[in-house]
Amino acid sequence: MDQFSISQLSQFSGIKPHTIRIWEKRYNALNPHRSEGNTRYYDGAQLRRLLNIVALLPTGNKISKLCALSDEELFRMRMEYEKEAGVENDYQYFINQLIAAGMSYDEANFEKVFSHCLLKFGLEKMYMEIICPLLDRVGLMWSVDDIPPSQEHFISNLLRQKMFTAIDSMPPTSETGENWLLFLPEDEFHELGLLFSNFLLRSRGRNVIYLGANVPLASVEKCINDLHIENLLFFMVRCNLPEYIEEYLEELQQVAGQRKIFVAGRGTDSEEISTRDNLVKIAKVEDLQRELKQIKVA
Repeated sequence: MDQFSISQLSQFSGIKPHTIRIWEKRYNALNPHRSEGNTRYYDGAQLRRLLNIVALLPTGNKISKLCALSDEELFRMRMEYEKEAGVENDYQYFINQLIAAGMSYDEANFEKVFSHCLLKFGLEKMYMEIICPLLDRVGLMWSVDDIPPSQEHFISNLLRQKMFTAIDSMPPTSETGENWLLFLPEDEFHELGLLFSNFLLRSRGRNVIYLGANVPLASVEKCINDLHIENLLFFMVRCNLPEYIEEYLEELQQVAGQRKIFVAGRGTDSEEISTRDNLVKIAKVEDLQRELKQIKVA
């Protein structure tokens, strides 16, 4: 599993395969291995080396100098560069570091980079500028078979653990506050967006009843009947047929009555979705932030 093609290195680093080959020939930047069938491949250490070289290009050092440095020297230089003014806002740099750690199953380094970003930016900013682009990149790589499903799951579950930890550390909200019911419909399991919504709502003083993934509509209905729920929020990540989405929304609205329903996720991008009075589509984090400003907390 610790084997990457040059096209994968290009996908992770943003450097074209032709350029990577030139760096290898001219500057000995990387030393690919050979499989039994004489196919070139790279391991996790070389992936991290390439990402460190790319991250240090803005420092003004020539590529020949960077490629001549050892892995330890590159790492030390990267850490020094990270402390300089401006690099703390280089989100792409941190995205690359998290991908490199995830691709090589390096949980310790993933934890180190994630914690560093969390302290620097806070979870809200980090989610928008680092986690979302990271998930988009990983999802794209997976869709074109550039990343094994095991590594995608490894990265996603590490992020999921971090989100739960951040939510657990938050103080309890007021018992008299507005109640939001959060869930994913049946056969929906991509929970990170829902978890961040949980964090965002709690940070804005809302009470959250969090049901999680793969929730039958009957369970949603029971919560609505048993609890005082003002708003519902759910994600549709899977790209289902428009008629299925329409049918689900129709059934959900019958269950929710006049309560406001917020729906997010790329699975709702279809133009076939009709406009409904109590349905609000959330295309990005800013949409939810704007809606929360308009709804006063009791």
